[in-house]
Amino acid sequence: MITGLAMITALLMGCDTAATQPADLTGNWAVTITTAAGKITGKASLKQTGDKVTGQIGPSDDATISIEGVLTDRRLTLKTHPRPGRTAAFDTCELTISDEKLVGTIQGGDAGKGTIEFARTNP
Repeated sequence: MITGLAMITALLMGCDTAATQPADLTGNWAVTITTAAGKITGKASLKQTGDKVTGQIGPSDDATISIEGVLTDRRLTLKTHPRPGRTAAFDTCELTISDEKLVGTIQGGDAGKGTIEFARTNP
């Protein structure tokens, strides 16, 4: 009886640990921004090191700006860093991680307020 209880406890603890492991966000993503003015589509490439996320985002591979962010639990906060003379659709976004998608809201930038979705295009 005690052995069975110990095995169940160990199994439950293992499941809890797996559920709290941070997602690996490294890879390529299709991005859709939706505002009152319409939809904007683009691409992002992210690299994750621990809880830090860096990368590029833009309407195409040859028109990107750098982004950086911090992953906390299942939330990612990203900030854009356009080069001088360039603008960005958003200044910051707050994303919730679920399966192969990141969904959240944007603030600032050319688009103002709206929603944003990242859908993984490769692992």
